Amino acid sequence: MSKLAIFGGPKTISAPFEAYNSIGKEELEAAKVVLETGVLSKYLARWGPDFCGGKQVRAFEDEWSKYFNVSHSVVVNSNTSGLIAALGAIGIEPGDEVIVSPWTMSASATSILVWNAIPVFADIEDATFNLDPVSIISNITPYTRAIMVPDIFGHAADLDAIMDIASKYGLRVIEDNAQSPAALYRNQYVGTVADIGVFSLNYHKHIHTGEGGVCVTNDPILAERMQLIRNHAEGAVEEKGVTNLSNMIGFNFRLTEIQAAIGREQLKKLPALVAERQKAAERLTEGIRDLPGLRPPVIRPNCTHVYYAYPLIYDPAVSGVPKAKILAALQAEGVTAISGSYANVHLFPMFQQRMAYGTKGFPWSAEFYKGKVSYEKGICPMAEALQDEKYMGIEMCKYRYEDQDVDLLIAAFRKVWAHMSVLKSDD
Repeated sequence: MSKLAIFGGPKTISAPFEAYNSIGKEELEAAKVVLETGVLSKYLARWGPDFCGGKQVRAFEDEWSKYFNVSHSVVVNSNTSGLIAALGAIGIEPGDEVIVSPWTMSASATSILVWNAIPVFADIEDATFNLDPVSIISNITPYTRAIMVPDIFGHAADLDAIMDIASKYGLRVIEDNAQSPAALYRNQYVGTVADIGVFSLNYHKHIHTGEGGVCVTNDPILAERMQLIRNHAEGAVEEKGVTNLSNMIGFNFRLTEIQAAIGREQLKKLPALVAERQKAAERLTEGIRDLPGLRPPVIRPNCTHVYYAYPLIYDPAVSGVPKAKILAALQAEGVTAISGSYANVHLFPMFQQRMAYGTKGFPWSAEFYKGKVSYEKGICPMAEALQDEKYMGIEMCKYRYEDQDVDLLIAAFRKVWAHMSVLKSDD
């Protein structure tokens, strides 16, 4: 086998793969139809026929509910907006604590701060990188009010265990399902198990509307509250007859008619697009599963994985080669969509310095917060160890990944593994 590219040999992957693009002529035509109507949005920030948006928004919500078998869908302009609306809908109060994963996009945690509540980070499982129910229990305090559960990388968290914990302690649960659309958990769609699930329609997801999101729930009261928070609730509650004014504050989280029309077409493609990612991932797993010290993604029984990312565990103790050197060798071979890190949000400057609103440590320093939360390194040992030593992930929604592309990825991995002794001896 030829010399590794990192040492001057030829690259395994000499040209970039085709970029993943889920947008086609169907979305172009749908947007054109909306443009020709001249109605690009139809929200009014007062109670009435247009409070919940126009024709395309409502149709998109109905179709999303039907696809995911839920009673209510509320489209919003981003997953972040959806998380904020969901937390407001469940009645989060200033000073409440919400347990969340450190391995997630930062909005899972910062959406909690929007309501002057306090993120509390629980550790993750090594198998699926999702919240560990044991760690959740150890982080529950008298101030805990909810659990924010990211279903990370395309695979569900241990939702039965988490919902059991919530029931026992009287907590609400929100699934941040930005990365796992159409994944299954015990024959139920991920994102539909908790009190509220929030999906992302951001551009680098399986399907998208550029920016956007969808909140789902089977609770009509929560659905109504999210609709109100989405569209300047304070201007509609009186006429609508709403008496619970908690968190009825003015946001504009509205999705446009063009985005909704695009979303309707994207939703039709979701099964096929997910199947493409699954096919590529399964082919990759077959090609690298025998490489020593490398663990492909784990899929729990009665679950499916939709591979927003392809997470790998690398054990440097097996080869004696540090993760950073393996990553550099793979990247030199042309594996451009691979990364050795993900998040560990609790170590971000915001949490290390407790600096969110102003300069005086609010809301942690506020009189209404009675708890004592730690963000020290070491509170999430599994997440920290994975990041520092073992995790590698391939972005699955970055490229199209035809069979020949996956075969090149496999070849790059196998080439690097074949030269482990060289990497180990190199200073």
